[in-house]
Formats: sequence, structure tokens, C-alpha cells
Amino acid sequence: MSNDVIYETIVTTVSAAGAPHIAPMGVRYAGGDIVLMPFRPSATYDNIVGTGTAVVNLTTDVRVFAGCVTGRRQWPTVPAQRIHGVRLAGALSHVELRLAQQSGDPARPSLRMARVIEASHGDFPGFNRAQAAVIEGAVLVSRLHLLPADKIAREMAYLQIAIDKTAGAAEREAWQWLQQRVAAWHAGDTGPAHGARHGANPEPTLEKTR
Repeated sequence: MSNDVIYETIVTTVSAAGAPHIAPMGVRYAGGDIVLMPFRPSATYDNIVGTGTAVVNLTTDVRVFAGCVTGRRQWPTVPAQRIHGVRLAGALSHVELRLAQQSGDPARPSLRMARVIEASHGDFPGFNRAQAAVIEGAVLVSRLHLLPADKIAREMAYLQIAIDKTAGAAEREAWQWLQQRVAAWHAGDTGPAHGARHGANPEPTLEKTR
């Protein structure tokens, strides 16, 4: 499935006890179903297997993407409509899902999720280049431990062009968080980012295939 089109979304899940978890994740559409491929271990995987449910949220608020990879995972949620779960309060639309099938590599299983209900909550105004730049920057930040410092610097510098030309207040705030995280990493702070969760099941890097 590595050549399939991937759409960047926010996936919300809950633990068996009802604690919400928010994570950026690329998803694939397979007919009427949605395929998620979370790494193991991760809170997203554990929650989906434990409850059998998840929610895919579509949003243009890229602060959520940047926030999650810099440790800012506390975003407003509201209860899902038909499943045991939550959705982003600010989502433009969401799809509630139920686990239908699990297959693939044990380290990164493929979870085929059946749609339960989907709903729209706001108008989609279109994307600007700064929003795309923040999402790409979030991918880079999630892979600081994997990529050479000069590659990070070059790509962040290129993405800065779109920020300078098209960013609004939300995109500038998100970009600042990413820049701060990159600077902290280069200064030797390789520990959890601001507000990051500790525990046995940290969320892995932002799912990406390239």
C-alpha cells in the first residue's frame, strides 16, 4: 500500500478508561473504509484495539499538527455521536470509525476501519501555502532523531518562504512552536518536548511514507 494516496488528518481515540488521545496521522481511503497504520507501541494503536473505535478529523487548524509533535496535545474535544470516543471540537468534519480488520506487519499493523457516521461542522475555505508548510515542518520535527541537521535546516528555510508570504496568526504560532523545538534539539535537548506525555506507549513520528 506504500504507493496509495495519503491524506493528512488528526486521529482521535480514547483509552478503555475514556482518556482522549490526539495524534496527526496519514490515512488511506479504501472504498468505503479508512485504513490506519499506527506504529506499535503507541497510544493510538492501543486505544483502537482496546475500544475498537477511532475518529478521523479534518481540520485546517495546523496548530493541532504542530502542537502534537511539540508536546501540546491538549485540544478541545466533544463526545462522538455514535461510538465510544471523541472528536476535535474545531473539526470541519469528522468520520467515526469501528475496527473491522487488523493485518500486516506486527510492528506497524494495517487497521481497516468501517465508517459508522460522518458529519460536517463548518465550511472548508481552502488551504493556503503556509498550512501545507506547517504540516511539512511538523513531519520534519517528528523526525529530528532520524534526519541530518543540514537537511532539517535546508527544508525549514525553504518552508519559511510560504510562512512569510501566506501565514495568518494561527500558522505563525504553529511555525514558532516548530522552530523552538528544532532550536532546542540542536541545543542538546533530546528529551520529550514541551508538555509531552511520558509512559510506555509514546506516540511515534508523524506517519509519512516518503
